[in-house]
Amino acid sequence: MENVQQILENQVLTVAKAMEDKIDDEIAALDRLESDDIEVLREKRIKQMKKMAEKRSRWISLGHGDYSEIPSEKEFFSVVKASDRVVCHFYRENWPCKVMDKHLSVLAKQHIETRFVKIQAEKSPFLAEKLKIVVLPTLAVIKNAKVENYMVGFDELGGRDDFSTEELEERLAKYQAIIFDGESSVKPSRTQGHTRSVRQSETHDSSDSD
Repeated sequence: MENVQQILENQVLTVAKAMEDKIDDEIAALDRLESDDIEVLREKRIKQMKKMAEKRSRWISLGHGDYSEIPSEKEFFSVVKASDRVVCHFYRENWPCKVMDKHLSVLAKQHIETRFVKIQAEKSPFLAEKLKIVVLPTLAVIKNAKVENYMVGFDELGGRDDFSTEELEERLAKYQAIIFDGESSVKPSRTQGHTRSVRQSETHDSSDSD
């Protein structure tokens, strides 16, 4: 037993030593930087920050950062052409679509790199037929003006309407609809006051379109 303990202690010490050596090497590399090198790094960082600020400014001018409604089919095409990433919620006035609205409103503010919009499916017959929108809610993931993926109903979210915003965020990240580094940008959020499943909510509003 003592031998096992000694082996474990030696392994821990070895890992700790390796980490210390790595940190020492990084510190030494920084110490070797001359003032010119530091200035180059500083200028590079400033350029990166300016570029990101310009991107954010452009995104905001296009309506990013807000979850808005597209009033017409014609405007839909203008929106998807203007932004590299668009998540469009095809909806109707029912409970499941309102649940989706709640989460998308949060994500729109957190992921300014993506335009989040919604359009009423029943008032957009051409789009609904062209994109084969049948079940509502449906999220269309559009990149570079092309629909690349769909999220139909809540099937990918456990089949329930009490999913969290984080779960939707992670699913959209898998479709590369948003820029996501694995750390959620939102706090865990469950629908409050209502934890009905989609099946239970069908007595009030169907999640299917006509």
